[in-house]
Amino acid sequence: MLRITDDLEALLNVIPPDIREVLQGRPDNYELLEVVMDLGRVPQARYPGREVILSQREVTQEDIDYVVSRVGEFTADNRAGIERTLHRISAIRNRRGRIVGLTLRVGRAVFGTVRIIQDLLASGKSILLLGRPGVGKTTLLREAARYLADELQKRVIVVDTSNEIAGDGDIPHPGIGSARRMQVPSPTLQHQVMIEAVENHMPEVIIIDEIGTELEAAAARTIAERGVQLVATAHGNSLDNLILNPTLSDLVGGVQSVTLSDEEARRRGTQKAILERRAPPTFDMVVEIQGFNRVAVHKDVAATVDAILRGFPVQPEIRELTSEGELQMVQTGRLELAPSGRRGREGMGTLPFAEAASPASASALSPQRQRRLYPFGVSRDRLEQALNETRFPGVIVHSLNDADALITLRSYYRRRPQVVREAEERGVPIYVVKSNTVYQLEQVLLAMQRERGGDPVAAALREAEEAIGQVLQSEQPVDLAPQNAYIRRLQHLLAQRYNLASQSVGREPQRYVRILPRPPE
Repeated sequence: MLRITDDLEALLNVIPPDIREVLQGRPDNYELLEVVMDLGRVPQARYPGREVILSQREVTQEDIDYVVSRVGEFTADNRAGIERTLHRISAIRNRRGRIVGLTLRVGRAVFGTVRIIQDLLASGKSILLLGRPGVGKTTLLREAARYLADELQKRVIVVDTSNEIAGDGDIPHPGIGSARRMQVPSPTLQHQVMIEAVENHMPEVIIIDEIGTELEAAAARTIAERGVQLVATAHGNSLDNLILNPTLSDLVGGVQSVTLSDEEARRRGTQKAILERRAPPTFDMVVEIQGFNRVAVHKDVAATVDAILRGFPVQPEIRELTSEGELQMVQTGRLELAPSGRRGREGMGTLPFAEAASPASASALSPQRQRRLYPFGVSRDRLEQALNETRFPGVIVHSLNDADALITLRSYYRRRPQVVREAEERGVPIYVVKSNTVYQLEQVLLAMQRERGGDPVAAALREAEEAIGQVLQSEQPVDLAPQNAYIRRLQHLLAQRYNLASQSVGREPQRYVRILPRPPE
């Protein structure tokens, strides 16, 4: 069952006495959303779907001053609070900066709502909550902080920009449990506090309300790279809205325009210029909050974004909480990954990034010389970029006759063109990727390197372990070799296991991890 606490009396005590008396006499205050006081207008109480006039007397400057003198200090975002409560008081100012209007919003801690996403939080994956204002994003975020800190015993830091999650004052509201709270002095500094939380306090989980700028989106990506679980909210009603938002689309991988060849455009039946995902998403899952007790869940953001950009059907998992607080699955998730209603071999979820399609083995090739790669239906520029970013010892050739390996799209491989048949006849290894992206080409190059006995992931982790030993002994920072984002994230995780801080330094493709010593006691 859900349990709700609202500390309503604390809010009523800051309202002028004559207005307070009217409110206290109402029987429906369990539904009260906010009280509005604008200079020269009658005060109103807002409930779901209706507004109630509290007095025929217009609000005066003395009424507004009465409230302002009894609440906390208004910060740069024109918000204040009441200590140890979740209530929020927002101000409207005139041109000279004087407060001429107030919105007193009731803050409620609702215990039990987290059950609707409890299994997702326990998975350790990063989760982004979306929904329209007032639908309960912050309430669910607060419950998530309590569940992760108290029930899963994780180190949780709440980055509280406007004190909406953990309330006003220096002592956080009990609604976040034993999670720690870092206050943000100004909304423009939220991204800095996000990074500071990771570098100074070694959290396993970071809770963030309202990611809304490019700087905050970039900070979220940096945090995710370090292996920290993120649970956050962002502006937008749905995943579709987020993909089209130029400021925040990086949270789900970003979108870039790609020009197809004439043949590929005809095969797909599309224009030559199309959109595709630019990078791995910062958040593994997206939860669209459709109502107080109803959510839509996208469990694989990367595959879902790919499907949406290609115009394939996407069916999220729909969940509801019953009146008894029990979780009920209304609709199972389904993801079409092939056109014309045909799904790939795996049916649902994401297809593998790369798979060896030829029975011929690549391990017979000498590991001392460069691999000669022939791309068929694959962008040479992107393959070149993938070679640079992974530092794979390979070179692109222009003929199958000169090639050690063929890289092609799955759609081409299934049609069995002449080039593919020739490669099979000659025993040239064929590597198949599902789409023409830099990320998936990187994955196939890493797979090729593992086949040659030179696993770059294992080598990078060995290097990180040796560096950790040096840092523990010398108490001096050690820089690792440049790696791609995936490997850097693993190195950050390894440093965290030894209770050491780490940071990513430099610009791609020379971005690397620096292992830092423990701060002095």
